[in-house]
Amino acid sequence: MAEAKDRADVAVFVAIGAIERLAAQRLERALPAGLSSSGLELLNRLALASAPPTPQALATALRLSKAAVTHTLQRLEGQGLVAISTDPHDRRRKRVSLTAVGLHAHRAALAAVRPRIEAVRGAFGPHAFAEALPFLERLAAWLADNP
Repeated sequence: MAEAKDRADVAVFVAIGAIERLAAQRLERALPAGLSSSGLELLNRLALASAPPTPQALATALRLSKAAVTHTLQRLEGQGLVAISTDPHDRRRKRVSLTAVGLHAHRAALAAVRPRIEAVRGAFGPHAFAEALPFLERLAAWLADNP
């Protein structure tokens, strides 16, 4: 059996972990004070949502635990970036929406990180990302389907 250091599957997961940490650090250095990369992910989802989602729907979409999403939502709510309200059709559920302040913060955050994202895109070109994406999507789907 091959040593772990010689196995491509092991190297891929090591690289994915390093990329995730480095990308989050790179983004967080550019984000406005008080906003984390996980907060930006949630603001992105909310900005794209056609209707206010539930915390569980956000957790599912981001492949995170509901507890992790709830923790980040509470921080965002404390900053006035999101509003968490009771679902009018099912009072046991909560719905999350961007506030006007949150929409402004989202736009400012995107403007702040855009140069860093463009720098990465420029370093590798769009073709490299397009080539890597199908495998990464299949890998993520398999992992989601096989917990």
